[in-house]
Amino acid sequence: MAEVNIKINGRDYAVEAGSTILTACRKAGIQIPTLCFLKDVNEIGACRICMVEVKGARSLVAACVFPVNEGMEIFTNTPRVVEARKTTLKLILSNHKRECLSCVRSGSCELQKLCHDYGIEDEHAYEGVKSHYEIDRSASHMYRDNEKCILCRRCSAVCAVNQGCGVIGANARGFDTHIGCSFDVPLGDVGCISCGQCIVACPTGALSERDDTEKVMAALRDETKHVVVQTAPSVRVGLGEEFGLPIGTIVTGKLVSALRALGFEHVFDTNFSADLTIMEEANEFLVRYTKKENLPQITSCSPGWIKFCETYFPEFIPNLSTCKSPQGMFGAVAKTYYAEKMGWDPKDVYVVSVMPCTAKKFEAERMDHTAVKGLPDIDAVLTVRELARMIKKAGILFNELPEGTYDAPFGLGSGAGTIFGATGGVMEAALRTAYEVLTGEELKKLEFNDVRGTAGIKEATYEIAGNTIRVAVVSGTANAKTLLNDIKAGKRNYDFIEIMACPGGCVNGGGQPIVPANVRNFTDVRAIRAQALYQDDQNLPVRKSHENPDIKAIYAEYFGEPLSHKSHEILHTGYTPRKKY
Repeated sequence: MAEVNIKINGRDYAVEAGSTILTACRKAGIQIPTLCFLKDVNEIGACRICMVEVKGARSLVAACVFPVNEGMEIFTNTPRVVEARKTTLKLILSNHKRECLSCVRSGSCELQKLCHDYGIEDEHAYEGVKSHYEIDRSASHMYRDNEKCILCRRCSAVCAVNQGCGVIGANARGFDTHIGCSFDVPLGDVGCISCGQCIVACPTGALSERDDTEKVMAALRDETKHVVVQTAPSVRVGLGEEFGLPIGTIVTGKLVSALRALGFEHVFDTNFSADLTIMEEANEFLVRYTKKENLPQITSCSPGWIKFCETYFPEFIPNLSTCKSPQGMFGAVAKTYYAEKMGWDPKDVYVVSVMPCTAKKFEAERMDHTAVKGLPDIDAVLTVRELARMIKKAGILFNELPEGTYDAPFGLGSGAGTIFGATGGVMEAALRTAYEVLTGEELKKLEFNDVRGTAGIKEATYEIAGNTIRVAVVSGTANAKTLLNDIKAGKRNYDFIEIMACPGGCVNGGGQPIVPANVRNFTDVRAIRAQALYQDDQNLPVRKSHENPDIKAIYAEYFGEPLSHKSHEILHTGYTPRKKY
């Protein structure tokens, strides 16, 4: 790759031709502040925080979009640059709801950090008229407070570019500009898929998940309730970040201990119900493949993807696996099999999920996903961020906790279950089981590397017992839109497809810890978290869903076999076409 020679703050550097000043400076070990910039998603130079001086230029330039060229001399921290950034921050604050002490993003707000770094106090240098908006709480998973919005447009960019929905954008003009849906329709009334990618992209507290922590604490205080909790695979590689641990740190044991300290009666692992999902889904695929019916089969464990399919591609509903997600399956067996086993009335069983996903809040409210008539499978869903807030509020010293272990009978999950959190993990888990069911032979090499990695669309073909199985793995619903349109046009043909709503899969879910843009833009957070799950898979004693002894037991005691009448009643569901507006 060709290079150009430049100077940054008087020092010589050779950088890749075509680089922006922002990228060149980062590689030189200099961090330029940004608020609107998200690499490959929102490169618009709108916030003006990244302004720098270039020798010979009459005005400051936006580092995030300005390309370097041979001989360029750049200055990133001159008095002129610093004063420009301070002025911009003061202007932003002049129309900003300043409630930092109580804001959910206090401590992880990028605007707050920049104001601290540049010594901006709660002053009134540009006091005047302020915008006033009602908080939009119409969606089941989140709220929007436009009085904290800085119009960076990251949210609308990820919604359009990564998710292919584009349900939010800039409305009105000038001082009246605000983020909203078309015609200011409430978010709950449009084709939002509840993925929460806008939340993790937002630099301030303008967007956040619906907080269910008080709801859960009330259940924990209710002596008539048996409150049980399940934790998704990606929680164990996300939660540690909330307590200062490096990205991708596995904290399974401390996670279990923290939940016990909070008062949960039983702590279970969603890896178990991920294995249960594979038992049903892999066998469902083999039946469809044999009969050549409703192919390609498409996975159903991502509720954001399911809502996307129901809203934008309802013609593919017959292709969806009828299996509930691992979250849903856990809730279903907790209120049927486990309630019977413990002698509990299902109405007294309160099931809490800790998930990396905001769409799980929406899924929990689907009353077409219920195993016991009139009762939801899941009573409350907490994101990783919500759980972290509960732990901190309770005064629990997370990093000093002992290593706990999950409770039986839903405490043992296989490695196949743990990799559900990474894009390609569901496909790989299903293939491990499908191979051994089809061949009757032991699979020697468990890794299906063709479906690993963070690429948006991955394809592979496998020859298994004389059968050619064509598979695809997709993450990010914009990529799903591309793939499904190609299938409709006859350009692609598959037997089995895994689709995850969030780019990179659940490890990058909308409920995971907030990663600031200055890290997100230059670090592959998704890959680091996913690699931790693959390492966890390698370290677990059981790595195939069908070899999980607790899975064998629940079939022997309760379901009989995969796809039995009882399993269909409890573990399977249906879907509903939805209107975009």
